[in-house]
Amino acid sequence: MLPVGGIIVGVAALLLAAYAAVTLSKVNKSVAAHEEKIAKIESIEAQATSAAADAAKANKTIVDYARQTQDGFNTVGNELAKLREELTKMEAQKKAAPVAGKKSSEPVVAGPDEYVIKAGDTFSKIAAAQGLKASDISAVNPGVDSSKLHVGQKIKLPAK
Repeated sequence: MLPVGGIIVGVAALLLAAYAAVTLSKVNKSVAAHEEKIAKIESIEAQATSAAADAAKANKTIVDYARQTQDGFNTVGNELAKLREELTKMEAQKKAAPVAGKKSSEPVVAGPDEYVIKAGDTFSKIAAAQGLKASDISAVNPGVDSSKLHVGQKIKLPAK
């Protein structure tokens, strides 16, 4: 009987060994599949780390550009304030234009494309003297009544 018991134990051991081999094969396949997935996950993690570094660098660049832009606006704002101050000073220094009917101690001076009315002037006489047409003078002086010109009044002259 002992030999029969040994054979039974041997057959059982062979069956257990075969089952263990099949199970071990399945486990090995599962481990190999998991290793591939782990490699993919590690690759994705490396890409995410690289993207995070790129995003941090881009954020730093944006912050630098924002600071430079603000510095530029501050500089331009200061220059505009200086110009406004200078303009205000220049306007304060301007003398008031002579009012019609009031005598001024200073003579009226014509600027470019202007004419100062003298005694006896009409648009026709001015046009003839300047080589222009009276209608052109009327066109550039829409608020001026040619029949009511007074000495010292400035009018515009059309470009030749």
